Amino acid sequence: MTGDLVLELRAAGRVHADGPDVVHALRDVSLALRTGELVAVMGPSGSGKSTLLHLAGGLDTPTEGAVLVEGTDLATLNRAELAAIRRRSLGYVFQDLNLIPALTAAENVALPRELDGVRARAARQEALAALTEVGVGDLADRFPDEMSGGQQQRVAIARALVGPRRLVLADEPTGALDSQTGEDVLRVLRARCDAGASGLLVTHEARHAAWADRVVFLRDGALIDDTGVAPPPEVLLGADGFG
Repeated sequence: MTGDLVLELRAAGRVHADGPDVVHALRDVSLALRTGELVAVMGPSGSGKSTLLHLAGGLDTPTEGAVLVEGTDLATLNRAELAAIRRRSLGYVFQDLNLIPALTAAENVALPRELDGVRARAARQEALAALTEVGVGDLADRFPDEMSGGQQQRVAIARALVGPRRLVLADEPTGALDSQTGEDVLRVLRARCDAGASGLLVTHEARHAAWADRVVFLRDGALIDDTGVAPPPEVLLGADGFG
């Protein structure tokens, strides 16, 4: 890849708890994403996929190594600076959506832009464009409890895509969607990366990973493959399969 470096994990690790109950959620992971690149993350349940996204998005801090977004080491930022980076550079699609019930779809999507100082009218226009991009522009004035789970998922994805964000982090973004709608959402994510963003996609489905430029595989918190070619099934599959 020849694009600018957007995300870099340098020997990043995350340890939880102390003493005999220590858990190595992530071990010595080095990974780089450049503009235009979509990378899928796969692995068994408990392999560290969500931890990897949390570190990349500044929602958690590594206990070893470093995480850099557009050249900035997230560990060097104070709380306000980190929040600004998340609003301006990062889009995050959570598994549990995190939509605000009292806000309409358009208001949910516009909120991060307004918090970053964009005037309300301009933020709403950006929100409407993002909602239209994911196919729910007609739901702009509905509240989350007036939408289906799949529609709420699209609104959450629109919120992650709104504005000039360079890095989109998606944790199973098609989980609440039917097969065709899921493919449509991945097509949008792929197009956004082709237009110059970068994407990190956690998924357990190979057909979704096929949209990515490369696939990385985690097991027991460690990066076991970064070639884009799947290791043998016995290497990847745990007792509970992918998750």
